[in-house]
Parts: sequence; structure tokens; C-alpha cells
Amino acid sequence: MDNSLTTRSRNKFWFVFFFLFVSWYLLLYGIDWSSLPGFVTTSRYEVNSIESFRPPPHHENVNVSSNFNATSVDDDNASNETTRSKEEESLSNENDNVVVPDLEELQKELEPLLRKMEPPKEEKKIEKKVEKKVDNKGGKCAGRYIYVAEIPSKFNEIMLKECKLLNKWEDMCQYLVNMGLGPDLGNPQRIFMNKGWYTTNQFSLEVLFHNRMKQYDCLTNDSSVASAVFVPYYSGFDVARYLWDDFNTSMRDAGAIEVAKFLKEKPEWKTMWGRDHFMIAGRITWDFRRGIEEDAAWGNKLMLLPEAKNMTILTIESSPWNRNDFAIPYPTYFHPSSDSDVAQWQNRMRKLRRRVLFSFAGAPRPQLEDSIRSEIMEQCSATRRKCKLLECKDLHNKCNKPEHVMRLFQSSIFCLQPSGDSFTRRSTFDSILAGCIPVFFTPGSAYVQYIWHLPKDYTKYSVLIPEDDVRKKKVSIENVLSKIPKSQVAAMREEVIKLIPNVVYADPRTRLETVKDAFDLAVKGVLGRVDVIRKEMRQGKNSSMVFDEEFSWKYHTFGTLQKHEWDSFFLRTNKEKY
Repeated sequence: MDNSLTTRSRNKFWFVFFFLFVSWYLLLYGIDWSSLPGFVTTSRYEVNSIESFRPPPHHENVNVSSNFNATSVDDDNASNETTRSKEEESLSNENDNVVVPDLEELQKELEPLLRKMEPPKEEKKIEKKVEKKVDNKGGKCAGRYIYVAEIPSKFNEIMLKECKLLNKWEDMCQYLVNMGLGPDLGNPQRIFMNKGWYTTNQFSLEVLFHNRMKQYDCLTNDSSVASAVFVPYYSGFDVARYLWDDFNTSMRDAGAIEVAKFLKEKPEWKTMWGRDHFMIAGRITWDFRRGIEEDAAWGNKLMLLPEAKNMTILTIESSPWNRNDFAIPYPTYFHPSSDSDVAQWQNRMRKLRRRVLFSFAGAPRPQLEDSIRSEIMEQCSATRRKCKLLECKDLHNKCNKPEHVMRLFQSSIFCLQPSGDSFTRRSTFDSILAGCIPVFFTPGSAYVQYIWHLPKDYTKYSVLIPEDDVRKKKVSIENVLSKIPKSQVAAMREEVIKLIPNVVYADPRTRLETVKDAFDLAVKGVLGRVDVIRKEMRQGKNSSMVFDEEFSWKYHTFGTLQKHEWDSFFLRTNKEKY
């Protein structure tokens, strides 16, 4: 009987204890004491367990805790009054000794529940980031936010201040005026329009793109909500300072290595380990792919750095055999400031009478054994009535005068675009700008390069004559072009004229309304690429590992690795000539 009474008392004690514990917890966390006048509450992150709780003085919480303790003592005394015998006292003392381990067990049982109710601070920060992204879903910038990385000014602004050092052969300072557009061309010989035309250097893309990015309508100062991170490193200007003379590899690589190290240490890098970062390299890819540590070797090793391999690098010419760089158009002379500027120029190109079947502006490449330029120039000279040749002999030739080049292309139906020192040419975009149908001799000159800016169906806007057929004198360029029906030629020219917005960079001091220019398409391409990579990372996938990097041209252009008619153009042995 006595034992039964003692047991009931003990059960009653634990019931009251548990009830008061829950009440205490709800009072402490369920009520916002800070909203009541005269009350201040301690942060709930300071309360991790029963043992570590230290209530601050002069708070209402102290009274709650004190009442809890007093009630526990009263219950204990009531139990002792009903059991006065030594045997009951002994039993009670025995039970008291069990309180501490029972309390620890209770705490262990409640600990998982408390953790669920009270998430760690780090998880709360992540939740806030997700909430911010959700908040942006309905806006025009959903999936388009870009964060511009803050890098030391010596990698961009200071280079511009020291512009005389950027190129050994030419003073680049003149080309940096007008936010990188160069001097105003005016309208000599009425070849251009009265505004929007500038003497833009083909290697000014980094400055031009950066200034356009400053006007981008979805910039953010919060990298956690950004879909991509733009790195304003003028890598082309950097390496150009050391491409000539006796600069060793350490000097040429120093800037690229320092930028890569700097980016890697920034918190935003760890979001996707650089896979959401992109930058402009305003020269051809081969200036950044020195594969050997010899001072006599060309370029630096920017694109071979582990950090750069994770990034998306936009160049004026990409490598068909590598996966981390993508080509975007060379800068042209035309930089419209409004949609009407674009429409006006397109209409003007439609109305031109073109009396020349095909033309070529360029120079031979006798030092390149496989170059077909000499053969092309011979064929052009042999058909003077149907072909015009603008020969580029030295730095003072007419090819450096925009009005001469554009006048030639505006008078031509087809413009020949053979490879030069590398696959691509600025002349390709000058010809499109003039409404002249480009003729290529390898798909490496455009089709696998500018996949975000030119249609996949190359037959709609261009002609492909295999360079091997020209080299072996198996084909007459005049015969091939003359056999194309006039209706098809007209359709191709219209397609070329429609492409003009895709290959021009608008004036960074203004903003086009509905027309999407080369900058817009490049940014769209980057965001789409990063979005795919992000989704793959969440799924634990990596599509870049499913194909040999050697076939990057095929995968990026067609999304397949199957045999293709262009395989012969991209045999590894052919890479040596570029």
C-alpha cells in the first residue's frame, strides 16, 4: 500500500514536471515578449538544452522559471508528508537519486524535436536565399540576374589608363574613346549613315562588352540571387602587352593566374565552383592556349587553368576541340543607338544594286602551307568582270579604311571569307553588315563558332565550298556561285540582312527597345548554358563528361556525337596549321 502511494506520488510528480516543462517552453518561444512593453527576451538560439539555459535577470522569463521550480518543490513536500516513515524516506531518497538520469533521458528524447522546431542559423540563411529567388519568379529578371564580380582595377580600368602599352604595333588609346567604340566615322562618300558608325578596333570587345554590361537591366549587387557572374577582366589587353618581344611565360601568365586565384577565394565562387562565371577574352582562343612551358611558345595559358576550365569564356574565335570557350561576333563599325537605326540600315541594304558577283578583301598567306588565299586571289583576278579584289598589302592599305571595305561589300552579291591566320575573320561580319552573302571554305569559320548568333541551317544565309576542292583546283568559285538560282540568291540576301542585328553591338550609352543585338544574344546563351549546368549539378550529372573534348564542336553545334559530313574538317592533324 505504501509502495503504491509512493509510486502514484512519483508519477504525479513527473506528470506535473512534464506539463510545466511544456508550458514553460511555449511561454518562452510561443510568445513574442519583445512586442510587450517593458519586456525583453533572450535569443532562442542561446537556449540549446535544459542544462545550458541561463535566464537573464529582471525578465518575466525568470518568474516563469521560478514558479516552475517552486511547484516542483511543493509537490515533493506533499509526497513527504504522506510518507513519514523511515522506510518511505529511504524509498523516496532512492527515487530522488533516479531523477538525474531520467531527466537526461527525457532531454535526449526531446532534443530531436527541439532541433526540428528550431533550425540552425545556416539553414535559415539558405532559406532566405531561396525565398529571395522565389520572390523574383514573376519579374522580367527571373533567371536573368547577373552579378558583376569586383576584381582589382589593375585588371581593367588601369589598363585603359596605360593604353599606350596595350599593343606594340598600334596606339590603342584612339580606339578607347566613346566607351570603346572608337572615333566617330562620320559618313565619308555616303557609305554609312550620319550617326552610329565608328572606327572600332576588332580587339576592343572587352571594353565594349563591359560597358554594355553596365547598362544591363538585370544587374544585382547580391550574388546569391544571380543566375550568372560576369568577370570584367580584360584578358585580351592583358596578354597583348606580352605577346611580342622577349617576355617569358611567367610574365605572360601572371595576370591570368592572379585573377583565377582571386576569384577562387571569393564566396560566390563556391556556389557552383565557377561554373556560373563568365568573362570576355577579346582575342582568338589560340592567344590563351599555350600548352607548353617554353618562352618561345605563343600566348599565355589562361584557358588551360583549372579555374578557367570551369568558367564560360567568350572569344571572337573559339576552339572546336575544347569545351569552355564560345565565340561571339567581332565588333563591327556599326553601333546603333535605337531600333530605327537598325531598321533604316537594313532597308538601305535591301535597295542596293549589286553589280559584282563575288569579291575578296584580304592578303595571301604564303607562310601558311595549306592556305587557299593565293588560289582564291588567282581565280578572282581571272574573272575581272565578275570578281573584285581589294588587296591588303601593308598597314597603310585600303583594307584599314572602313569606307573602302564597306563599299566593296555593298556592291557584291557574294563575299569570300577564307581562313587567314586562324579560322575566323572580322570581314565575315562586315559582309553581313553590308548585306553580302558570305562564302566559307570550312565550317570552322562560322558554323561551329557563332552558334548563338547564326542560324543552324547555314544554307539559308551562306555558301560552303570545301577548301580542299579549291586547293586541289577541283572547283571554280565563279561556276558554283553563278549556278545558284536568282530566287534563292534573293532569299539568302534577305536572310543575311535579317541577321544584321545579331552581329552588331549597340551603343553602350543608349539602349535598344525591342531589337536584340550581339550582346543580348551572348548573355542569353551564357544564362542558358549556366542554367543547364546548374540543373545537372542538382541531379548529380555532368554532360561535359559524356563526350570527348575533341568533339566539342559537334556536341555544342548539333548536340550529338554521331558521324557527320564535317568530320574531315576537324581532324586533329589539321589543328597544327592554326
